[in-house]
Amino acid sequence: MIGAAAAVAGAAAVTPAVFAATDSGSGDGDGTGSGSSGTTPEKFPATRTEAATGTGEATTAFAASYVGVRWSGAKDGTAIRLADGDWQTVTAGCSAVEDGGSALVAAQNATAYEVKASGGVSDVASLAIDVTDGPDRTFQVPSEPTRVRGVRYLSRPAWGADESKRYKDGKVNSPEKYYPLQIITVHHTATPNNDPDPAATVRAIYELHAITNDWGDIGYHFLIDESGTVYEGRYSGDDGIPAFNPDGDLVTGFHSVGYNSGALGIALIGTLTEQGPTDAAKASLTRLIKVICRFKGLDPQARVTYVNPVNGTKKDTNTIGGHRDYFATECPGQVMYDLLGEIRAAAAR
Repeated sequence: MIGAAAAVAGAAAVTPAVFAATDSGSGDGDGTGSGSSGTTPEKFPATRTEAATGTGEATTAFAASYVGVRWSGAKDGTAIRLADGDWQTVTAGCSAVEDGGSALVAAQNATAYEVKASGGVSDVASLAIDVTDGPDRTFQVPSEPTRVRGVRYLSRPAWGADESKRYKDGKVNSPEKYYPLQIITVHHTATPNNDPDPAATVRAIYELHAITNDWGDIGYHFLIDESGTVYEGRYSGDDGIPAFNPDGDLVTGFHSVGYNSGALGIALIGTLTEQGPTDAAKASLTRLIKVICRFKGLDPQARVTYVNPVNGTKKDTNTIGGHRDYFATECPGQVMYDLLGEIRAAAAR
């Protein structure tokens, strides 16, 4: 890396004692918490799905919260129509795949939908997803709020992550791999704004990424909703440290094709193409970036050379960048992308 290599080399390893802990009422500046305090059983609706292949009409046995669509070919080569609705173009959005695209479409409790594709598009598959009305499942949730050094976050069990979705044919679908952190990439989820149930949306994104895209997990390391709540994303181990292992290395996610290893992905829930993030979401994003940069010795305002530790691909970029810096996408939305300079400056203060 250019400009940040020395800082990374001198950074202390992230450990549970200094990076993540439960909160027992200590102030945000402390962030050390009091260690494990046990768990409490909480119920979340199990995710129900019905898959369909090809184009045409599909019906479901339940009211769908979202429809996930995946295809090969042009990134904007498919369209969907919900029952008694108009056709809407489906674009790859943030959930980009190398050979085509995938997207999550709000279904507004539809029980039927229709998919069509333009010429040059093939291998269309869709998945009706219900994340609100399925049978209850019990999760063991930490009894006290968890923190990333002063920034509270919901752990995977606290938003209802079904860990069985990480497995395929009895094995972990995408075994964890860890590399030193080099850059942070900001995304938006391209889902509706004013989300009444963001935890349910996180579960829907998890389903799309882990199952439909066959990534084996949710692609992002963290997500942030409009109220400023931070969600733990990609599974990184059972040590209580979100995103990192005890040695301080970052688990590889699935948020930016070709630039995932050593790159931490944070997604703002919503669509930020024509409007910006809420003040609460923006504040949480800034604080989370500041915390991670401070503990890993990164300069939020630096220009660096990212080097993919897997294949050696290099790219001159910002320590804090947007998804569109690495892939042909609108993500994280034009308005959010224009705010990244402000976010870098605030995180550096």
